[in-house]
Amino acid sequence: MKILFISRAFPPVVGGMENQNWELSRQLPKLAKTRTIANRKGKMALPYFLPYALLVALFTMRKYDVLLLGDGVLGVVGWAVKIVYGNRKKVVVVAHGLDLTFKMPLYSIFWVKLFIPSCDRIIAVGNETIRTGVELGIPREKFVFIPNGVNTKAFAPTDVPRSELEKILGTELDGKKVILTSGRLARRKGVAWFIRHVLPKLPGNILYVVAGDGPDRENIAAAVSETDSAQRVFRLGYVTDEVRNTLFHTCDLFVQPNIRIPGTMEGFGLTVLEAASSGVPVLASNLEGLPDAIQDGKNGFLVDPENPSAWASKILELLAESFDRKSFGVNAHSYIDERFSWDGIGKQYLETISFK
Repeated sequence: MKILFISRAFPPVVGGMENQNWELSRQLPKLAKTRTIANRKGKMALPYFLPYALLVALFTMRKYDVLLLGDGVLGVVGWAVKIVYGNRKKVVVVAHGLDLTFKMPLYSIFWVKLFIPSCDRIIAVGNETIRTGVELGIPREKFVFIPNGVNTKAFAPTDVPRSELEKILGTELDGKKVILTSGRLARRKGVAWFIRHVLPKLPGNILYVVAGDGPDRENIAAAVSETDSAQRVFRLGYVTDEVRNTLFHTCDLFVQPNIRIPGTMEGFGLTVLEAASSGVPVLASNLEGLPDAIQDGKNGFLVDPENPSAWASKILELLAESFDRKSFGVNAHSYIDERFSWDGIGKQYLETISFK
């Protein structure tokens, strides 16, 4: 089999979709002859990359059996290939969630109603993405669920001295517990909500570290000011992978307090899987695509979204001395390695795109 893989979201740009597309570009060549065409310059280059990808696909697909598109925005490329090549070539697109719910009239009409459904198969990274797609009128039989994967060798439990965390935060941590959120700071991630509604319910020795940047940064800053929690909330901004991994290995608990925001959704939740694989207990909202990544009691815990009392209660339970966080983290890594490692996920992709 020969695969042409096109990605518009790719490192060095940082993000869950970028990481997923990069891992696909690494895994697929191990299983089949694969050529990857990737946009490495971010959204600013998209107006140039889309027509380039379209022309490359149209003129070179005669050499390939399958066109794999990294997300729904590239659905227009798949539609054009199906127009030219018909059933002689298979087109598969990966849907992450936001590429179905993007609120723009032309996108809703052409991409969601025409371009994306024209593809032979749609690989959804979460079951919530499938539910959303069906509600938008895309036939259920088009969808196949394959979760995002994790490089479990890179994200594995490792003993890192607590002093490394003290260096990052610039403070002593004797008698302190540290909870962490990491990733792109979109409003749906619930960081500002957590600071306003959950943190005040927790003892003062519990600190909250927020690593990442994004459009909700000002709302988060306002939440810190409103709750007078500047001494408890450490906003680190963008951090390197090395610093992020140190945070994973030295914090006491990772939280992903997503909330419902109309017009947007969490397609899967790759960061919670990376954190859990690293050995830190994870507590996430039982919302949208997060339950596809976190199986309650297996590799983390789920709690009702936007329920401050439930969140505070579960956090105190997981930070109590009676809960063996280290043993749970080791077991969570094994669980993830068995079900979400990229070696296995890559094979699922190959099986899905090898249909006749």
